[in-house]
This record gives sequence, C-alpha cells and structure tokens, in this order.
Amino acid sequence: MTAAIALKPRSLAAIVLVSAVGAFGFLWPLFVAPGSALAQHARDAPFLFGLLLPLLLAVVLAEVSEGGIDAKAIAMLGVLSALDAAIRPLGAGTAGIEVMFFLLVLAGRVFGAGFGFVLGATSMFASALLTAGVGPWLPFQMLGAGWVGMGAALLPRCRGWLELALLSAYGAVASLFYGWVLNMWFWPFATGGDTSISFVAGAPLGENLTRFVAFNLATSFGWDLGRAITTVTLILLTGVPVLAALRRAARKANFRPAVSFES
Repeated sequence: MTAAIALKPRSLAAIVLVSAVGAFGFLWPLFVAPGSALAQHARDAPFLFGLLLPLLLAVVLAEVSEGGIDAKAIAMLGVLSALDAAIRPLGAGTAGIEVMFFLLVLAGRVFGAGFGFVLGATSMFASALLTAGVGPWLPFQMLGAGWVGMGAALLPRCRGWLELALLSAYGAVASLFYGWVLNMWFWPFATGGDTSISFVAGAPLGENLTRFVAFNLATSFGWDLGRAITTVTLILLTGVPVLAALRRAARKANFRPAVSFES
C-alpha cells in the first residue's frame, strides 16, 4: 500500500535533521564537560522548542514541495491528530496509563513512516494545547512520539495474527523506550546529591548510563510498564478492526500520485 506521506529525499533529510537535533537535546549532558557554556539544560529547552517546531513543519513543507502529500493526507492527519489528542487525557496521569500510543502504532503501520512521524508530533502538540501541557518538555514529547509512530512503519511486512503479535511487541518496547528517552531530558538536573542514581558531570559514559538505568528502574519503571501494558492491551483488543478501518480509508483515499498521459 502506498504511504500517505512518502519519504522522498528532502522530507527524509528533514526528519534526519529533526532527529539529530532532538538526540543532541537528549544526550548532550553525557558529553559536555562541567563548567561549559551548556551547563544549564533548563535554559536550552525553550530554545530547542523554538527550533524543533519549524523543523517539524519543514517535514510537511518538504512533502508539499515534492508532491508527496496532498489534501487527503492532510485531512487524514488532522482527523487522527485530533482523535489522538482527545483520547490522551482519558488515561494520562493515572498509574502510567496512556491510551494514545496504540493509535500511533496502528496509524504509522498503515500510512507509512513519514505520516507516523508527523502524526506523533502533531498529536502530542495538539494534546498539550488541549490540556495546558505546553512547557520545555513538549518538544521532547513530540519527538519521542514521532519516533514511535515512524518505527511502526519500519517493521517487517506481515498480516494476520503475526502482524498483531509484532505490533503488540513493538508497542511494549516503544512505550518503555518513550519513557526512558523522556527521562533523559531532565535526569541530569533532577537528581541532586551524591547518590547511586545521580548524574555525575564529566564521569565516563558507561558510569552515567549505569546510573541512568538505575534511576529509571527506581523511579519510573512502574509508570512506563503501565504505558506498555495499556498499549499492548489496546492493540490486541482493537488492532484488527482499527487496522481494517485505516486500510479501507487508505484505499478509498488512494494516496498514489495522479497519473498523467502524454500524447
């Protein structure tokens, strides 16, 4: 099936650029020496927010300029983003329950990597506006959700119960990955003192990664596990009808480029 947003050279370059900037935003404390100009992460997050949003928009603009996205794809993106943003408050904040990730996985699977990436980012942004959740954490949430939606499209092709099992396993791993990645943006600055889970500026990379794993297991693993269980349960319960509905919509929308004939 043709992807709703095909990854062409410029759009792929935009996604790679967004991901590279985002990865730097997550990981730079592990590589920056103490006392450097980048010592305060809280000061850089708003600037990263201002940088990531135009880059995310550039993904869509690159598609428009290359003819890789049309009005039907934009309409589908708007509907699914609004739906995902509307259902997120149903569980967010309660024992790690997150009901939005199953739709990201299923939609990314059907409509392709480019669509999944943009859907994750726009859904999280719309949800933040809906729940007054705009803050320095938002660009990291947008990027993490974009990676989740894009990754579902990159899974091996299969159908039936095997596809459902594959998507369920991916949903579990992606839910845990999202939680751990989001922890990275604040962990170096949230744990003060000399504890076994504190970030140590200038320490070897292996030591800080060990401390980071310990921090996740001690503080947020239960929350992340709740997200994973919710995602897997919803995929198993709704995966078959939702995938069928999304694929039917994709067939009717016919996202293939228009055919022209030369005389």
